[in-house]
Amino acid sequence: MRFVRVPLLGGLLLLAATVFASIFGSVRGIVHDPQHRPVQGAMLMLRAKSSDWSATSTTNADGAFEFNAVPIGEYSVTVADPGFTQVGQNVVVNSGTEPVMHFQLRLAGAKETVNVSAAPVLVPTDSATPTTLVSRTDIERTPGAARSNSLAMITNYVPGAYVTHDQLHIRGGHQTSWLIDGVPVPNTNIASNLGPQFDPKDIDYMEANRGSYSAEFGDRTYGVFNVVPRTGFERNNQGELVLSAGNFYQTNDQLSFGSHTERFAYYASVNGNRSNLGIQTPVPEIVHDAANGYGGFGSIIFNVDPSNQLRLITSLRKDYYQIPYDPNPNDAENQQFNSSGLRDGDHESDAIVNFSWVHTFNSRLLLTLSPFYHYNRANYDSSPNDTPTVTTQHRGSTYGGGQASFSANVAKNNLQVGLYSFYQRDNEFFGVTFSDGSNLPVADTEHPSGNLVSFFLDDKFQVTPWLTLIAGMRPTRFAGGVTETAISPRFGAALTVPHLNWTFRAFYGHYYQAPPLITVSGPLLQLCNANNCGFIRLNGERDEERQFGVTIPFHAWTLDADTFKTNATNFFDHNNIGESNLFFPITISRATIRGWELTLRSPRIAHRGQIHLAYSNQIAEGALPITGGLTNFAPPTPLFLLDHDQRNTLNVGGDVSLPWRSFASTNVYYGSGFTDSGGPAHLPQHTTFDLSLGKDFGERISASVNALNVANRHLLLDNSLTFGGFHWNNPREIYVEMRYRFHY
Repeated sequence: MRFVRVPLLGGLLLLAATVFASIFGSVRGIVHDPQHRPVQGAMLMLRAKSSDWSATSTTNADGAFEFNAVPIGEYSVTVADPGFTQVGQNVVVNSGTEPVMHFQLRLAGAKETVNVSAAPVLVPTDSATPTTLVSRTDIERTPGAARSNSLAMITNYVPGAYVTHDQLHIRGGHQTSWLIDGVPVPNTNIASNLGPQFDPKDIDYMEANRGSYSAEFGDRTYGVFNVVPRTGFERNNQGELVLSAGNFYQTNDQLSFGSHTERFAYYASVNGNRSNLGIQTPVPEIVHDAANGYGGFGSIIFNVDPSNQLRLITSLRKDYYQIPYDPNPNDAENQQFNSSGLRDGDHESDAIVNFSWVHTFNSRLLLTLSPFYHYNRANYDSSPNDTPTVTTQHRGSTYGGGQASFSANVAKNNLQVGLYSFYQRDNEFFGVTFSDGSNLPVADTEHPSGNLVSFFLDDKFQVTPWLTLIAGMRPTRFAGGVTETAISPRFGAALTVPHLNWTFRAFYGHYYQAPPLITVSGPLLQLCNANNCGFIRLNGERDEERQFGVTIPFHAWTLDADTFKTNATNFFDHNNIGESNLFFPITISRATIRGWELTLRSPRIAHRGQIHLAYSNQIAEGALPITGGLTNFAPPTPLFLLDHDQRNTLNVGGDVSLPWRSFASTNVYYGSGFTDSGGPAHLPQHTTFDLSLGKDFGERISASVNALNVANRHLLLDNSLTFGGFHWNNPREIYVEMRYRFHY
């Protein structure tokens, strides 16, 4: 956000919500004979498409069946009964949904076999949340998406999602929440980390939810990314080595192992990456922009018995980024933000431990208990030779907490009740040395702490097989720099037109987002007050959302469209301070984000090709004054365009299986241009084309060539002053990747 800068003696100053969801849904349905009479005792097999995970069930006297605690993903369901032909359907399971399937059996005939590959995919019709499901295959084949520091699995598939000034934005906001194995990864900090949350190569499925959340999904309205990691069910004593090399001296490598039995599964990986092209540069040249990182990931699942499952997830990442600069002090960019004398770097760490106990009382009652631990660090350091100031800001945030949820499927109600809570403690240090001798050095150490408790109650009531009503409430209490309470009601409906099978959605709801634990005192506050600025305590953001949408299936194609409007009070944003290279969280009086979105996903056309499209048209506006964080007491203003406003964003891509066990995958990105220096004008439109070509050599070896921004369309993307100043999009990148699979 570039609308305000707070000068502090010409120097630099930097001062240093939660979500609940589940990775489980359920699948239920009815089996009839040709005369529409229920079939009792029919055997059903539910099998995952991406692993060896499976479950069985039988129909009751009413011909009904149910699979409970089904992880997010794509499945096939087959039905077998003596005297009838075996039949099957495909189904997609999203978190908290209950797809309802109908099977009509036919009398057995000679040489009849089941074939579900061409059957239409059943999508959930009992949710008001627009959802995008990205699979492991999508990640592996999408150009650049499998790299550790890539967000292409989000930006290529989720409408309204893009990266600008090195931060992911979605639906006009910055705050996104990650969940791993259905357990939230709490992080109240805003725009302080550049590094990725997870390595995409460790993901089996990613469910991206954008707005219209039921009460169990929490409060961050702009994007919730629910990750189902690899578990080992997709492997049998199998390992995989991934090696890559390309221009800018880049490499992105991983070694992973996994296996399973009927009751136990494990997966473990280690990875490392480096490149001379790290984050977006302020000029066309790539100067002082190296990045490197390493990490590890582990998943263990143990089925104690049919009613109890234990799940453990661990993750560790460390990343380092050089901060690029403009080497020419006479450039126009350096007249606004002179980075020519800076040689800064950013060290980041992230550690996660999540444990879950999943207890199934019966096919209709499910209990999940999940304690967790999360540590996140971002240390920004300047070279001692920097001029005119040498700035240091170290932040470490420790979170400990847990969630408990109970779901019950009673009559026509799908009830969710739960509690989510965490305690947070930060260690923050800020120091600035004025290398020109204009002021004495300043140092400030803070140890703020806080806690949050949320209770949620949510119910999906199936009035008829074609109408579901959704109502929920989420009371929240946050205590930190401020103490706040909020009660967030949620209401929604999903209506499926019989025979046509179009599903219409409507939603109205409120959200509360907890603020960062940022505070200022001592000499730093005195310096601020002496220069006509001040620090206002950060309050939580409060949002009101309205949304309408429709899902249209047609011959196994799926078209989804929605329109939304979000009104925010105390909108979280970020700003540079003085001639600063750094972010500082602030809140502004209000913001309005409105738009409409479209996604299109095809089936496997002729068993070879698949197409995807994601389009967004939106407007993101905000209004002063600053109501939290470091402020220069600017007066109120009418609504103006936020710096990340981009009216039109389009991604079109696809992949096709070619002869000789090879494939090609592409993605075309179009952006109409971000706000130019606070608007109302916008920077020029921009388009990039990515391409990946791959081939399998036997069962063990595969290789691919990836080219990002093939035409090398290199231009100024954003002129808000954040990390490194202005931001140009990345130039052409070409790299080769090899995968070697082995058994042990």
